[in-house]
Amino acid sequence: MIDLFNYKRRESTVAHAGTLDIGGDNPVRVQSMTTTNTDDTDASVAQAERIIDAGGELVRLTTQGRREAENLKNIKAKLVADGYNQPICADVHFNANVADVAALYADKVRINPGNYVDPARTFKKLEYTDEEYAQELKKIEDRLTPFIKICKEHHTCVRIGVNHGSLSDRIRNRYGDTPEGIVESCMEFLRIFKEQHFNDVVISIKASNTVVMVQSVRLLVAEMDKEHMHYPLHLGVTEAGEGEDGRIKSAVGIGALLADGIGDTIRVSLSEDPEREIPVAKYLTWYMRKKQGHLMIPGEEYKGFDWLYPIRRKTKAVGNIGGTNVPVVVASGDCKGELRPDYIYVGSKLPEHPVKGQKYIVDFNVYIKLVEESQKAQVANSGRDSQSSTSLLKEDWGGSLYPIFPVTAMPLIGMVDAPVKFLTLQYGTPSDEYLACLKAHPEVVVVCMTQHQNKLGDQRALVHEMMNAGVENPVIFAEMYHHSSNDETDDNQHLSPLTELQLEASADMGALMMDGLTDGLWLMNDGDIPQEDVSKTAFDILQAGRLRMVKTEYISCPGCGRTLYDLQKTIARIKEATKGMKGLKIGIMGCIVNGPGEMADADYGYVGAGPGKVSLYHNKECVEHNIPEDEAVDHLLKLINETHPLAPSRA
Repeated sequence: MIDLFNYKRRESTVAHAGTLDIGGDNPVRVQSMTTTNTDDTDASVAQAERIIDAGGELVRLTTQGRREAENLKNIKAKLVADGYNQPICADVHFNANVADVAALYADKVRINPGNYVDPARTFKKLEYTDEEYAQELKKIEDRLTPFIKICKEHHTCVRIGVNHGSLSDRIRNRYGDTPEGIVESCMEFLRIFKEQHFNDVVISIKASNTVVMVQSVRLLVAEMDKEHMHYPLHLGVTEAGEGEDGRIKSAVGIGALLADGIGDTIRVSLSEDPEREIPVAKYLTWYMRKKQGHLMIPGEEYKGFDWLYPIRRKTKAVGNIGGTNVPVVVASGDCKGELRPDYIYVGSKLPEHPVKGQKYIVDFNVYIKLVEESQKAQVANSGRDSQSSTSLLKEDWGGSLYPIFPVTAMPLIGMVDAPVKFLTLQYGTPSDEYLACLKAHPEVVVVCMTQHQNKLGDQRALVHEMMNAGVENPVIFAEMYHHSSNDETDDNQHLSPLTELQLEASADMGALMMDGLTDGLWLMNDGDIPQEDVSKTAFDILQAGRLRMVKTEYISCPGCGRTLYDLQKTIARIKEATKGMKGLKIGIMGCIVNGPGEMADADYGYVGAGPGKVSLYHNKECVEHNIPEDEAVDHLLKLINETHPLAPSRA
């Protein structure tokens, strides 16, 4: 199904959305969604044109009712009159009749299986016999068939868009809140489209949780293969948030799939003006295209590895690395930020003012020299040489100094006394030599590096080689990037060098984290980006991959025509008031469509309930209904301060 080591685009059929072909050999398409009221023709057209001018190839608009659906005709006509022929997509929820109307005017219609026919979610336990369940499926088929007929007649493309946050009670109670349930929600609809011989279909499965999103799409691909379906896929991490957190989170999830050749169109969902999503999406597609045509990687997959249901690789802990420990962060050079890396590599030059408790990595020859100097000093002072090098350095450095060995110095590893040792390896190193070394030295942590065009495949190959040999040493993935403030950037992207580094590193590390192979990250940059920013990026990537929580996580939607309050101002206020609460999860949702579902694992939720009204949630339970918008943020902060142990007033 998927070659773990060699990049190849997944083969898919081609869907036609107006003038745009999606899937097959076509480039990965980039799209966004308006946040305007679709009844407002001028505002919607203006924003759609800004999206297209930024490089967007398709624009989606909310169609809450028949009036909005019918106005798509006017929006489309004005776009064409202005010289814009890019397709528009109607976004439909809760009202299948609206989808029928939208199909008359839009180039593409998105329907959500969770609310197309199934009733609105109550999150209550409902029991279905097999017969009753079959009857519900028949209802879907009966309602979907006339819609498909309209789409055939008008050459309208369809997107089946499943959101983790809007699974129906029927699906949840039969399959649970699981990736399997998400996939089945999609497959129920796909089977009907296949029976109707309708092929202009694009599929999306989205979640705010990157792990759920990636696993669900992987499972969907496998399930479609079983049933001989090859429809193109749209990728996105919904409710990713804004700023660098939203960009990193999106790149982790989308990048993990693109790196395996999965995905035909993408949207980076940011809680910002929609045209700002496009440069990020374009950069991701450009970066992934660089994998094409790479030299073959002759990796051998470990038979115990399950790409569909990955678990964390079994390792023996070395200090605080591997085992059940959270992945560590290694940095090169001094870091002055609030987040201190677990280890700092200082090379051959020791810091003049070492930080107490900080762990440092030094070149092995420097480490050996320090040990020798300490031993000589001990003999001179006491006439005894009984202490180990570890004990000596502990006296001088608080036990915070550890050696790193290049592969050429591997024979010296056994001659050095240290509780933790690092060894840099690349795939292609003679396996007999390094595997014997690792088996003999469980105190060694592998630093997996690569210069291959396909970084993911190359690094995967090394770890799978280790697993095939039964080696359980932890692995830290190290990557070198090349970004500086004076770099010439693509005029179409308008991204800072730091943002480019963040996107590249997130995309490179996404699949490695999802595969369960990551015991640590070491990001390096050959340029003038401050080291604390590079190190912080590593922490942010681990948090985006749900491997290590180091700060508050905000699950915020990008906004659309359904949004019931000023999303960006609200997010800014909530973030400022809660930024110091490490590990807290807060959902900030514009409306009820995905709100409760997407923030299911959030500690608190802020959800638009109606015009000027907000409802608050605590651990999935709605605790305050229909609060006036101008009071809602204060109510949320009061709720947090009263109930959460990390709140400043309770610390």
